[in-house]
Amino acid sequence: MDRYTAVAVQSTFLNIQRRDDVKRNLDHLAQGIRASFWLASLEYPVKLICFTEGAIQGFTDSVQDWDHVRSCRELMTTVPGPETDYLGDIARDFNIYLIGQIRAVEPDLIEDRYFNLAYIINPEGKVIHKYHKLQVYPNEPSTVPHDVWDRYVAKYGDDLNAFYPVCDTEIGRLGTLVCMDHSFPETARGLAMNGAEVIYMPGYPEPWVGRGWYELRCRSRALDNTCYVLAPNPALGMLSADSPHGWDITGGHSMMCNYKGEVIAHHIAGTDSFCSAMVDIEALRDFRDKSLFGNWLKDLRTEQYKLIYEQPIFPKNLFLHTPPPKRAERQEIHRKVIRDLQERGVWKRPKG
Repeated sequence: MDRYTAVAVQSTFLNIQRRDDVKRNLDHLAQGIRASFWLASLEYPVKLICFTEGAIQGFTDSVQDWDHVRSCRELMTTVPGPETDYLGDIARDFNIYLIGQIRAVEPDLIEDRYFNLAYIINPEGKVIHKYHKLQVYPNEPSTVPHDVWDRYVAKYGDDLNAFYPVCDTEIGRLGTLVCMDHSFPETARGLAMNGAEVIYMPGYPEPWVGRGWYELRCRSRALDNTCYVLAPNPALGMLSADSPHGWDITGGHSMMCNYKGEVIAHHIAGTDSFCSAMVDIEALRDFRDKSLFGNWLKDLRTEQYKLIYEQPIFPKNLFLHTPPPKRAERQEIHRKVIRDLQERGVWKRPKG
């Protein structure tokens, strides 16, 4: 397999207030794709471009704490849908793979719920991969598969492909995560166990980016799983269409890491820009084949690790019959889990 250049586009975005606002973000993102391709193609041929969480819709549902059902009906799309059709034309024009994130409904799975999805579009312009974000933090109202477990498993099954899908392509085996997902080593490990060689891992907010958490996550997941990691992070965000200025709520620091956990590209500022680097899948495969240290999956003694998860922690099927509530109620669910861990003796209560 020939070496190629992968590009992570970091773009400013508008928090959309209605579906029509999406076009503004898409047109701006298209400019970023074209500009980055023009420059990055001076090295190895560009075969893969990815962009960050929020690039198309922003984060209106989270920032403004919209009612979940209202968000479904006024903001959300489908995958495939108009947005991926728009990007599919670009993928064909440049003969590249595109990887991105979007929030979307799935009426054939469950009504009045939306999911945070990652997708891959091939050079023919077709969606060939869809991943459902597995972990959300208390301020994000998206539904995850665990929230509607019984429905999800009935439709998609309960194997690795259902939760950690990996797309086998001529530029490597591609897997995807979104933001909060990479706070948990298990999500990237699930992709690696399903064969991933390149993991798309966008998004993390301030103040934690500035504290080094984002780089720590990206490098660790790459090293843990002997994978490349592509990690675009958003640039400035406009809270509404008439906002006079944008706010850098994510802190930039888009980066790419190789399979040894080394940063091989990095754009620090929270500006419209990109980073790019060479991907060498054959070198990765050779390292996995020959190295006795650093390719950790071969060393897993799985029987001793399964004991960690025998007792459930976060409750499943929370939103099978009712949609996710407003932010304060969601936060209280997390506080109850904390109390449960204390009562089980996993954590000790603080004095007072």
